[in-house]
Amino acid sequence: MTSPPTRPGFIDRLRARAGALERRIGFPEADEARTALAIRRLREEGWVRPVEIRAGPGGLEDAAHRLAAGELDGVVAGAVHATADVIRAGLRVVGLAEGVETVSAAFYMVFPDPGGRVLTLTDAAVVPAPTPVQMAESASAACDAHRAIAGDEPVVAFLSYSTLGSAAGPAVDHVREALELFRRRRPEIAADGELQADAALVPDVAALKAPGSPVAGRANLLVFPGLDAANIAYKLLERLAGARALGPVLQGLRRPLNDLSRGASASDIVDVACITALMSPGSEG
Repeated sequence: MTSPPTRPGFIDRLRARAGALERRIGFPEADEARTALAIRRLREEGWVRPVEIRAGPGGLEDAAHRLAAGELDGVVAGAVHATADVIRAGLRVVGLAEGVETVSAAFYMVFPDPGGRVLTLTDAAVVPAPTPVQMAESASAACDAHRAIAGDEPVVAFLSYSTLGSAAGPAVDHVREALELFRRRRPEIAADGELQADAALVPDVAALKAPGSPVAGRANLLVFPGLDAANIAYKLLERLAGARALGPVLQGLRRPLNDLSRGASASDIVDVACITALMSPGSEG
């Protein structure tokens, strides 16, 4: 992950909220230079209680077992280990949350505007071509994580090249089915689709394309129809809009075990650790 300049307000609040929880976060890559620097800063600032796991073969597995046993509140890895290894350890040892069949991941895009806008993009890292069921699962898991991490209520837009019937085709039907499955699963959450990205995010466009929609123009959680679109979108937002990308944040595991980009900076690792603390059981609200 790169770290372009961003408004400090959201990041400051993220770290302060994590610090209030005093969560034990395990680091199975504590001997890696960036991770060691992040651990030192986390300890000095009191944002989490870092637990250094033995390095080398078996360290990630050991951390996952300690997480599953409740000895840790979360685990952060991925500066050295491949994403596939992190996910495998989560699936094999920690297990899936109740009612979840597929792990997914989201990016949190923090914008440098005065309001400190944060958008959640899912699934942006794991499933290349999700089924409607997987899209609905990813959206549901992202809603819970969004509440914990962003600190506000999710407003969910299922994205497409069509807005509420403006176009047709199998891909549009796919998104509509995902929305219906999500609504059955989470009827209490504001959600709509299919929506084009501009209708989901821009009030003036929403008024023209989707008048009366409870979501259009104010979405803060975007559900993508595939990994191609999600990956392209988050990189465009990062490079052209100056947003900072936090993640990928893994979703769907019973307890939080989060991945890092291989290019993560020490600051990125600090913030993923704080995100992990906020995702830990009992941290809601």
